[in-house]
Amino acid sequence: MKEFIPGLELAAKFYVEAVRPILESVFSALPYSAALIGTGSEVLGFDTEMSADHHWGPRVMLFLREPDYERQADALTEALRQKLPPKFRGYSTNYSEPDPHDNNTQLLQEIESGPVNHRVEVHTLRGFFLNYLGFDLDRAIEPADWLSFPEQKLRTITAGAVFHDELGHDEIGLQAVRDRFRYYPPDVRLYLMASGWSRIGEEEHLMGRAGLVGDELGSALISSRLVRDLMRLCFLMEEQYAPYPKWFGTAFARLACAQTLSPSLRRAQFAETWAEREQGLTEAYQLVAAMHNALEITEALPATVRDFFGRPFKVIALQGFADALRARIADPAVQRIAKRGLIGGVDMISDNTDILSDPHWRPILRGLFS
Repeated sequence: MKEFIPGLELAAKFYVEAVRPILESVFSALPYSAALIGTGSEVLGFDTEMSADHHWGPRVMLFLREPDYERQADALTEALRQKLPPKFRGYSTNYSEPDPHDNNTQLLQEIESGPVNHRVEVHTLRGFFLNYLGFDLDRAIEPADWLSFPEQKLRTITAGAVFHDELGHDEIGLQAVRDRFRYYPPDVRLYLMASGWSRIGEEEHLMGRAGLVGDELGSALISSRLVRDLMRLCFLMEEQYAPYPKWFGTAFARLACAQTLSPSLRRAQFAETWAEREQGLTEAYQLVAAMHNALEITEALPATVRDFFGRPFKVIALQGFADALRARIADPAVQRIAKRGLIGGVDMISDNTDILSDPHWRPILRGLFS
């Protein structure tokens, strides 16, 4: 078996050793950016040997100015088809045609010689972001945009790597575009954090109530939802976009708070009775509340649980975190959104894969905040 090379490292080597020499030889005067962003576990740095079974291999994305794209994209793609080696670092550079019966999956396909059906994709910056994010780079990013962008996509735009960035004086470079999406504006973050605490407040008392009537399965389901909401709140506190479910726990484990918080979350997640679940959640609530106070973005709030209106269920959101965060929002546009209700961003509203992955839904989702 060939030695596994993480996909981002493989892409960097592929660009430097195979793609760039062709560009320098045939298109020496062509300004471009080269990168690997967008879809793929390797973009997030989470790929393993198993990732290599589909949509994975030596690949690079090239970004051209719009006039150059119109004139040169087809010729560039064809030159790479003819000149790329059929193998690179032990991996085929040739891909199968997209399989319409399997989500257009492409697999590495061994060939002895070219032409190569490569995955050096050629884009314009504006075209890529319209297609991937449903956003026109010529516009300012408004609060309604931020709240309708799926976090997975924001993470994959700002993750990955840029290998070369020289589009020319009349067009902004790729890294400058990525910097626009680095993280939520402060008031949008405040709104999302307030919404996170609001979600916790809506369900934290229900976990024990379900358990008290003997519904341990329902209680465990609510507990799992609360664990996820606490984890999502931690991503916001540490200013990290949360990825989609496959890598959600993996990314959480890399947060600064994970080592301290994970034992309590696991206790809540895997307990067999609602009382044991409550012990784990209580510990987690208080740790996350202490994290909130350490940020000093609101006045210090009680970081201890309390009974839910005299009932024997321990809760934390009643200490006022959501209201305190909402009160600190200064942007009038975000204030208007918050006044309508703390529904959060699209990831808090839905976990439907189609809605979060298909950019054609975004104008509809944006309307929730406009």
